[in-house]
Amino acid sequence: MTYVPVHASPLTGNPLRTRADVEKALLDLFAPLLPAFSEGGARVSLSATAAHFDQAAADLEGFARPLWGLAPYAAGGGDFPHWPLYAKGLANGTDPEHPEYWGKVTDRDQRMVELAALGFALRLVPQHLWEPLDERAKKNVAIYLLEARPHEFADNNWKFFRVMIDLGLEQAGVEFDRSITEQYLRELESFYLGDGWYRDGNVPRVDHYIPFAMHFYGLIYAALATSDEERKRRFRDWARLFAPNIRHWFAEDGGALVFGRSMTYRFACAGFWAALAFADEEALPWGEVKGYYLRHLRWWAKLPITDRSGVLTVGFGYANLLMSENYNSAGSPYWAFKAFLPLALPASHPFWTAEEAPAPAFPEPSPQPQPGMVMMHTPGNVIALSSGQENLQMRFGSEKYAKFAYSSRYAFSVESDERIFEGAALDGMLAFSDDGRHFRVRETNEDARIAGNVLYARWRPWSDVEVETWLLPASPWHVRVHRIRTPRPLSTAEGGFAIPRADAYRKLERIDERNGTALVIGAEDFSGIADLGSTIERRGIGLKAPPNTNLLHPKTFVPQLRGDIPSGETILLTAAVALTDRFDAARIWKDLPPAPAIEELEAAIRRDGRRVGALAWRMGE
Repeated sequence: MTYVPVHASPLTGNPLRTRADVEKALLDLFAPLLPAFSEGGARVSLSATAAHFDQAAADLEGFARPLWGLAPYAAGGGDFPHWPLYAKGLANGTDPEHPEYWGKVTDRDQRMVELAALGFALRLVPQHLWEPLDERAKKNVAIYLLEARPHEFADNNWKFFRVMIDLGLEQAGVEFDRSITEQYLRELESFYLGDGWYRDGNVPRVDHYIPFAMHFYGLIYAALATSDEERKRRFRDWARLFAPNIRHWFAEDGGALVFGRSMTYRFACAGFWAALAFADEEALPWGEVKGYYLRHLRWWAKLPITDRSGVLTVGFGYANLLMSENYNSAGSPYWAFKAFLPLALPASHPFWTAEEAPAPAFPEPSPQPQPGMVMMHTPGNVIALSSGQENLQMRFGSEKYAKFAYSSRYAFSVESDERIFEGAALDGMLAFSDDGRHFRVRETNEDARIAGNVLYARWRPWSDVEVETWLLPASPWHVRVHRIRTPRPLSTAEGGFAIPRADAYRKLERIDERNGTALVIGAEDFSGIADLGSTIERRGIGLKAPPNTNLLHPKTFVPQLRGDIPSGETILLTAAVALTDRFDAARIWKDLPPAPAIEELEAAIRRDGRRVGALAWRMGE
């Protein structure tokens, strides 16, 4: 008999099909935090791990972020017995004379992020957080929020935090200068790209912050602001345009595309669907919105996302500090509570009364020019072919933004060491090495265009090495074409999708390595990569990637093609596929997609290509 460990979370066993189920999920996830509250109620300290900001800000994060769910729950009539603890914590955290004082707010301070949750909660449930305070405490809270407002907020979705603070001050009857918020609202609108998409600030970056931040706060503003009707209408209009696009980021089983930074916020990805409900904005039929929302929560209920005490961990599919951002403290994952926003609605709201609808079938690819993606739906999975985005400021920015392909089922991997070229995962990437040890991948693009379902990018791993890459769907495969010009010989490695390796079913797993192909078959899934006639020979490798590099699966296989290219021009032609049924491998493997002609791809980009929205902004278009 084989021992199989059980990794339960507070969501385990919750069917997550009704409003009552969602209420239970909220309370069950909050309960493990109670022992972590400080004596004065202002600090919630969850572990010894650190973020780049001070511990007081981290403890405020643990205190404030659950309010994204608790305040809507109470506003919708839910009975939460710990509001006196929160009121006490709010009073003490804003009191400069109290030992649990949160500290002064400065420019671009993490406290600003958490004050947005406080402003929202003060607006939604003042009877629990404002009215119980004595006059001295009210004065301290007002001063704390007022002193934060004039400071510089980061030039991205953070500008909405001042807006959320203002909602709370307005509800409390505190006077403030509205002009500086008006400036931020104009700047937030300037981030709008079109088709419902924003960029997250003055960067070529279009990720999950668009649904769970830009639209999330915009819809809250549209629902709660007492004036500014034209802007509120624009926020609603843009959300309606966005909904048919962002649904392609969700697979039929509820999993969301694993892409970009802050994936430790987990089911915050349901925040857009939640905000549509909160704002009473039926951008898609309510049954469809409810389906995307609940399927996503159910997807997370199957994963070990908490520690043994039930506290959400930093990580994605499991506890994993390797993939985290420098700004992830132990309280960071509780941004996931944004998903509980619909609990503010009565049970009679059509979002709750509608029958949950399955996801529509999408047999054809969906081009998305603004994020620079072509979306493909396969069974239990959604894939994004991607070009045009970057993140040069953050750890693992290349892995989070610049791979050729991303997936909901297979996630993506971060590299554990840039000095192990032979052991790097490189899923969805093409890597080059000039010494056989270190390697370079795509980090940024000089140009990125889309023409129908074809993506194009020009990039340089070194200043003297130029790579042009075309990506196109060939469902269930996708095809990559690379034209490389280099003044010196280089070694290359190109990876397909990472699939999970098993512990209990190792005998079912198989690796098939040949010249020009690599196929890895796991206990359930298979993943393959094939050369379609490159100008060099490449050998197939079934790599057992370093553990804990993939965001969703602690141990993975990655099929790779490796070879050496000479100086001059080289053409690499590649097809990659991964599917959920291992028994499909033999059939799929016999039917490789044809190799496209570069001349035809070039002609399509010249004739119909437009620069992807994320990059067009930077180039002044």
